[in-house]
Amino acid sequence: ATPAFTTVAPAILPFETPASQGAYLRAGKRVLDILAAIFGLVVLSPVILVLAGIVRATSRGPVFYRSTRVGRGGKPFTFYKLRSMVKDADLKREHLAHLNEADGPVFKIARDPRITPIGRFMRSSSLDEVPQFWNVLRGDMSLVGPRPPITEKVAQYEPWKLRRLDVRQGLTCL
Repeated sequence: ATPAFTTVAPAILPFETPASQGAYLRAGKRVLDILAAIFGLVVLSPVILVLAGIVRATSRGPVFYRSTRVGRGGKPFTFYKLRSMVKDADLKREHLAHLNEADGPVFKIARDPRITPIGRFMRSSSLDEVPQFWNVLRGDMSLVGPRPPITEKVAQYEPWKLRRLDVRQGLTCL
């Protein structure tokens, strides 16, 4: 017989760090984020321009996908990506709900019919994420941190899951 374990959700406490890490976490990480975001935007701007042209030429709709996401402290912000799906793909999610292959608040379909051919390439290479360097530069996101959730999913969180909003959301995840 396996012993029964019970998990008790910890109380939501302020994020604590050792005093020796305080200066880095307050300023150093932000400086690193800014420098890396500027570098990424400058170096990858030709790639963004080429992909933007292909997105514009191969499908109707805007080049950039904008979404409201929830950031640090529950503050909403506008999240940017190169559009990898058909126009108004969010509105078509309800019609595809029966194909969802994930549990909980995540929506995933292996061969999602809303993804465009160039979008499939951009997603497999993560090039659709490059505009998020702008979010990092603005201070909405960091290079490393949990991915920013959409507001509808945060509304479904259990209280202990809100802890992920204690830190700045990230481009690369944890």
